Amino acid sequence: MISKMTFRDCTWDDFLARFAARQTLHGVIDHWAERAPQTPAVLNATRGTPLTYAELRDRSLAVARALARLGFRKGDFLATSLPLTDDHIVLEYGCFRAGVIHVPLDLRLSRDELIRSLRLVGARGYATALPHSVSGEVPELEHAWDAGSLHEFIAKAGEQAPEALLPEILPQDGAQVIFTTGSTGRPKAALLTHIGITVQNYCLGTAFEFPESRILVNLPPSHVGCQGELLMTTFFWGSTAVTLEIFDPGKSLEAIEKYRIRLVGQIPAMFHMMWRHSEYEKRDLKSVEAAVYGGQSVPRPFLEKLRTMAPRIGTGLGLTETSGFCTYTPLTADADQVAASLGHAAPVYPMSIREPMRADGTAGAELPAGEIGHVCFRGPQTFAGYVHDEEATRKTISTDGWLYTGDMGSVDDAGLHFSGRAKWVIKPAGYQVFPGDVEEHICALSDKVASCGVVGVPHPIWVEAIVAFVEKRPGVELTEAELRKHARSLTSYKRPLHYVIVEPGQMPLNRVAKVDTLRLRELAEIEVQQLQSRGRWMSEALEE
Repeated sequence: MISKMTFRDCTWDDFLARFAARQTLHGVIDHWAERAPQTPAVLNATRGTPLTYAELRDRSLAVARALARLGFRKGDFLATSLPLTDDHIVLEYGCFRAGVIHVPLDLRLSRDELIRSLRLVGARGYATALPHSVSGEVPELEHAWDAGSLHEFIAKAGEQAPEALLPEILPQDGAQVIFTTGSTGRPKAALLTHIGITVQNYCLGTAFEFPESRILVNLPPSHVGCQGELLMTTFFWGSTAVTLEIFDPGKSLEAIEKYRIRLVGQIPAMFHMMWRHSEYEKRDLKSVEAAVYGGQSVPRPFLEKLRTMAPRIGTGLGLTETSGFCTYTPLTADADQVAASLGHAAPVYPMSIREPMRADGTAGAELPAGEIGHVCFRGPQTFAGYVHDEEATRKTISTDGWLYTGDMGSVDDAGLHFSGRAKWVIKPAGYQVFPGDVEEHICALSDKVASCGVVGVPHPIWVEAIVAFVEKRPGVELTEAELRKHARSLTSYKRPLHYVIVEPGQMPLNRVAKVDTLRLRELAEIEVQQLQSRGRWMSEALEE
């Protein structure tokens, strides 16, 4: 029976009292291997194979001892460029037991990006399904496996005597590095702790009812949404993760029908791909009781479509540096309630809207309800810091423990209202414009607009001006004149000076399918250069 407790009941005292054995990631597996050994921890929908909690415990323990025999020590880094295979899951849980920090990398990284990531953490081990050779490129790298040799390594680990000693792993120890998406620069290596992830599992599972469920896990394994949010929260509550090794909308729909999935959690782009798939209307999806999205704001028609897929929907704010979700809306049938805000924080990990961090490293003053400021959190979910980047860590975590997320927003009785990334605030003629406000307004033309991204670029009169990239929906006509007319209801300084209409499916996205702001900045600069060459950049300002 699913608990009636809500995320508003999630406190530190309750976590310690009820979940003392589940404060480390491998401790979670041991807990369920004792109580429900034959329950599938994983149902691999790609291969049609189960992995029980007892099997995951035994195999990961054998891998941990094998890593110790190879000379891996607590605090070493082992990186992976692998799909979400059972071997990958067993390897990462072996790392957790051995105190080796697991570093899942994006499978789409170029060779240069891959080498940079491995060097940044100083990886001693690397398991990969990619063809790139990194031999000799990473000084610390001593052990490497391809997918075949990794499978053999795991198989042989279970045949060896368990003589290797394993270190004591504390809840506050580092467990996993997730690279940030690089929305404000080069990706950084965020080190998450066991306790940070398991507290997030406690809150997320309570908010969105993970117990006694089959959960679809089809996000990339390099993403905190796959790891800390979906996979590890499923394990924390003793439920079953139905995994896809690589995301495929058709296979996701097939898995929902075949395995009777109860909860689907994805980013909006993945839902859109499923809805557009030829199998969507043919599949029996009646088992889905709840659908949760995260990663970006969505227009009202998205919520209405999501409600046709599941009787209850929800969302919240999820960040790598907070080990996953940190605010939650209730699961509800009311799309208006979900649209109203990004929800509230749990008591175990409180949120505060604050002034900028002070020069001495302490947090700025807390702002009153309704005022826009820096969205901050303090408590056990905060990450340990950026690997080998003390300066970036100091700019992110204040000396009194407040995590500055880099997001701007406000809070009222309805919850958190997101205004945009602090770095991307646009200042035309000295005014502050939050990109999210303009994007939300443009996306209100939901019958014609699929997505939108706005950026600021230098301007000789206004200092900075707004350029809007607007992706139109398939099969519709959309003109700049329509967009300008719609923008008249915005305060004048919030109106885009120039519009770029993007064909369906051509909006630049980053590796987690969010609008790629850095790429839009580059494209906007090219667009402005072309306007300047035609004498249009200045004249558009005068026309406005």
